[in-house]
This record gives sequence, C-alpha cells and structure tokens, in this order.
Amino acid sequence: MERGTPFSYQCNQCGRCCHDKVITLSPYDVIRLARASGISTGQVVRRYTIRRGSVLRFLPQGGCVALEGARCSLHRGRPLACRLYPLGLERTPEGDRLVRLEPAPGSLGVYGDASTAGDFIDANGTAEYLDAIERYRTLIPLCRMRIKAMVDFERIEPREFWRRAVVEAMLESAYDPNPIIDAMFDPDAHRCDSSIPAHIATLEEMIRREIDCNRIAGAAVMLAVSLGYTPREAFVER
Repeated sequence: MERGTPFSYQCNQCGRCCHDKVITLSPYDVIRLARASGISTGQVVRRYTIRRGSVLRFLPQGGCVALEGARCSLHRGRPLACRLYPLGLERTPEGDRLVRLEPAPGSLGVYGDASTAGDFIDANGTAEYLDAIERYRTLIPLCRMRIKAMVDFERIEPREFWRRAVVEAMLESAYDPNPIIDAMFDPDAHRCDSSIPAHIATLEEMIRREIDCNRIAGAAVMLAVSLGYTPREAFVER
C-alpha cells in the first residue's frame, strides 16, 4: 500500500485491538510513554513492558496493561504501532511499505476510502516517531564498525557469533547484564534530557567505550528489532 492509496478508518473505541498483540517498542516509544504517564523511563520499563523495555506488556487475560475498560490510559503517548493501526509498517530491502492489517475479532472500527493512507497516518502523529527511528538507526553502523575492529572473523564463525547475539537480545529473563541496552530504554537513569540527540549521544559514547564485543552485538540486535527491522539489520550492511 502506498501513501496515496485510498484509505480511511474510524475508530469506535471498542478496545478490541488492544488485546492479544505483540507491540514492539522503540526507545522513542518508551520516552513518549514516560512523558505521557508522568513517570520515569525506568518506571515505564518495569510497569508497562517486558524484554528489557522493548515489548509492550499484555496481561494474562489478554488486554494491554495500559487499557482501562475500552480506553487507553496512555493514549497521548501511545506507541507507533498503535498510531498506525489498522495499518502496519513492513520494512523490506526495497524500502518501507504500509500494509493493511486484519481487523481484531469483533472490532467496531469502520474502514473506508474517504482519504488516503498517508493522510491517516499523518493525522495520528506518526511523523515524529518515524523520524526518531531513522535517527536511532544511525547507531547500528557504529556497532558494526566497533565489532569489526574487535572481532577476528577469520577465527570466529560470523554466523555463530551473531546467532548468540540474537538469542541474547531476545531473552525475556536470565540474560547477561548489558548497560547499553539498559540505557537504550531508560535514558532517565543516565541523566539524558528528553531530546533524541542527547540520548543518541549518550548511547554512542557507551558503544565507543564498550570493550565487550558481545554486549555491542546484543545491543545492535536489540536496537534493530526495536526499530521494526529484522535482526539481520544489525549485521548485514545495506
């Protein structure tokens, strides 16, 4: 689906789309959730997320942890995936494209073609989020560069090295400490202000200082996935 494709959607606040989902969060999503809720990014990570801040928490009954009845208690700071719904963003080697998602069972939302897909996502405040993704993505080549300087891939099998990094990044428990990942989703703990440049500068400094190649690789994978890419984005140069 292109931005100019006829599309419209009227949400009728039934709350059905806020159940049984996997919502990946970027660092910027966590920052916006924190500002909307009036708490720190660390508190957001502990209260609203799993996998170290990279995935929105859903309760055992199926509903999003932020759902109050059929209303989102954090609507002002809702993540990019929620702002795009019922569209999704698919990242491919050929570029990004919008896709129409299947409606949630029993949804009361109404589809139409009164405007365009681009108008719809713009009206839901996605521009700042998409810009933030591109800014954070600039850290991935830095991670690759640092790893290339530290790891002798003539002696270490690259696929096995990156396989371990992917496994470590995707763990929800029993993972190794990784200060870069911690800072990625909890800038408040590192005394960053709420600006993206300040947060990115902090992460860049940490990546340059880190002497453990496995930590850098795990952080690169985590960042790539949190921004909506596959893990391969961390180690395959475009």
